[in-house]
Amino acid sequence: MARRVCPAWVGYFLINPLRKLTQNPYRILSPYVRPGMRVLEIGPGMGFFSLPLAEMVGAEGKVVCVDIQERMLRALRRRAERRGLADRIETRLSDGSTLEIADLNGVIDFALTFAVVHEVPDQTHLFSEVCKALKERGQLLLVEPKAHVREAAFQETVAIARQTCFDPQAWPRIAGSRAALLEKRG
Repeated sequence: MARRVCPAWVGYFLINPLRKLTQNPYRILSPYVRPGMRVLEIGPGMGFFSLPLAEMVGAEGKVVCVDIQERMLRALRRRAERRGLADRIETRLSDGSTLEIADLNGVIDFALTFAVVHEVPDQTHLFSEVCKALKERGQLLLVEPKAHVREAAFQETVAIARQTCFDPQAWPRIAGSRAALLEKRG
């Protein structure tokens, strides 16, 4: 699936605590995530959003993190263990052709793709898999970096999502990013 993949060493910069000054995971995600939810995160890297998601879903919830880089997932698991959140986070290694989530059809409440969709050559396939995993009216927060994704390309990505099963609900403001909150059509 991936064409230009963020190198694993960049993951250490992405989990820098200073990033929270402009992209605070709790502020970004709290309008959408509640205790007990099942959340899907595509391209979690080393867990900048994954760990806060695990705290937000609580002991009854679950966060499924899918990445194509085992090194990123190993670092995410270590960080989750240190924070006592390993039981709430499930990691899955994708081979790049599928997200490996067919067993999750209709069980996911919320999905997050943060700065990853622009790396995926077959966005239609990605959105189709996420759509199948989401419950009816489930939501996807699509966020792309302004530095890598121009407005026209972002709108093209949103159009692809609409062609699969999503309708835009809102355009959240996230520093340095273009974002759309999408909802699965019922």
